[in-house]
Amino acid sequence: MTFWIVISLMSLLIAALLGLAMMRGRRDAEPAAAYDLRVYREQLAGVDRDLSRGVIAEGDAERIRTEISRRILAADAQVRQEREGKGPARPLTLATVLVLSVALIGGTIVLYRTLGAPGYGDLPLSLRLELANEIRNERPDQAAAESRMPAHPTAQVDESYARLLTQLRETVAGRPDDIQGQTLLAQHEANVGNFTAAYAAQRRVVELSGDAAGANEFTDLAELMIRAAGGYVSPEAEAELKQALDRDPGHGPARYYWGLMLSQIGRPDLAFTLWQETLAAAPAGAPWGEAIRAQIEEMAYRAGVNFSLPAETAPLAGPSSEDIAAAGEISAEDRQEMIRGMVDRLSDRLATEGGAPEEWGRLIGALGVLGEGDRAQAIYDEARTAFAADDSALRMIDEAARAAGLTQ
Repeated sequence: MTFWIVISLMSLLIAALLGLAMMRGRRDAEPAAAYDLRVYREQLAGVDRDLSRGVIAEGDAERIRTEISRRILAADAQVRQEREGKGPARPLTLATVLVLSVALIGGTIVLYRTLGAPGYGDLPLSLRLELANEIRNERPDQAAAESRMPAHPTAQVDESYARLLTQLRETVAGRPDDIQGQTLLAQHEANVGNFTAAYAAQRRVVELSGDAAGANEFTDLAELMIRAAGGYVSPEAEAELKQALDRDPGHGPARYYWGLMLSQIGRPDLAFTLWQETLAAAPAGAPWGEAIRAQIEEMAYRAGVNFSLPAETAPLAGPSSEDIAAAGEISAEDRQEMIRGMVDRLSDRLATEGGAPEEWGRLIGALGVLGEGDRAQAIYDEARTAFAADDSALRMIDEAARAAGLTQ
């Protein structure tokens, strides 16, 4: 209630000041004819001085006095007219002030009800931090998050690939301690969108690796868990990310997902700071760097930071805002076809015209997401051949291939 009283009084004060200014108008300003009136009176006094010195004759002086007097009367009449008719009519001014006051006060209330949070208590920093910790401690676990996911449609794969995947599953089931088999199973289960089975196989890889498990293995496990939960970072996925960061605090993919977790628990300030530092150290074309670039400006806005990407670090050309808006309005099947069409166009252009290593890396990553592992492998091999003499380009391409599950 106190808040409403304060903003109402402030609005009334502003409206009163504006009304006072409108009521006064410019009535205190001197009419233009007043200056002419002073000049004519000085001229009339000058005629008497000239006559007393004998400069002009009496007859000439009388004629000059008559002309100046006529001008004085005309100027005086103009002054009175300007003072009486200056500014709008008083009733019109009063009506304008009333309408302005209503618009100002009413507009303030409507704007606050639209953009503000009526009835919502103040949130000091200490309370916001407490709420963030509460969200972090009480958020759903991995199983609960997966249970809320809609049924995933079966990926359409080639019959030969499906047979190979079945054989791989049977082989790994009979040899559960085969780390290479578990690694392949994790990759190929992810290719067909079976992320729950993929992270189960990747967890086995971590277990079999023991102390030799590095940041990549733990991050891959966390990523598969996050994808299985539809982008949600569960406490279990957070624990795997922590293992990765303990082994390599500068690991880019783990830092990206850690920032994602921070944003989900209500700490966009920490997420933005982490992403900004990570982006500054990201090698050109790194998929996780591109993911940060695509989201960091929104994260900065949520954190209350005025930030924009420099032109040289802007994301590579991709679908337009119209494409994204259209994709949000169509069915999942049509959206998949739309994405596949964009991927095919990029593939055709690279095959005929070539392109930057970042674009080859993007194509490899996109094909991996679409579950076209064989095609992604073929593009990867072609890219390595095209950039065989460029070590920096090869590093970008290898990073994209690793993120797509083609290499280790």
